[in-house]
Amino acid sequence: MANKEELVQTVKAIVKHWRDGQLDEAYAGYRDLFSRPDFAEHRPEDQRSALKLMIMAKGAPNPERPTPAMVEAHRTAVPPLTDLVSALGDPADHEMLGICHVLLGNLEAARAIFRAGLAIERQRNPQSDLCGSLMKRFSLI
Repeated sequence: MANKEELVQTVKAIVKHWRDGQLDEAYAGYRDLFSRPDFAEHRPEDQRSALKLMIMAKGAPNPERPTPAMVEAHRTAVPPLTDLVSALGDPADHEMLGICHVLLGNLEAARAIFRAGLAIERQRNPQSDLCGSLMKRFSLI
């Protein structure tokens, strides 16, 4: 599936489940997508877009009471996000990885990830919305 068109079609099918209120099916689709060995062959920005659709989704179930499908999807998002964070050091990737760890109950890991992303973003632009978002997420755990 390392071809972009296949990725786009897969994500469109997942988003259709989401819009139709079939959240478990959508999360299963994300789980399957992120666990594919060839997912990492996509450009970082394409991986990031797919990951962001799930992790930053509006209208997601309460993250304090995640469904089993939600937990599995977030668990499978951790390895590709960890690779992105390690390779590129983008604070936005830190934020998404930290959110996954919060949902999975790994609060110490989430704190460390948010802290690292915040340090990078403070050097880049201490007035950015991302800096504020990371500070807020860090303070909530």
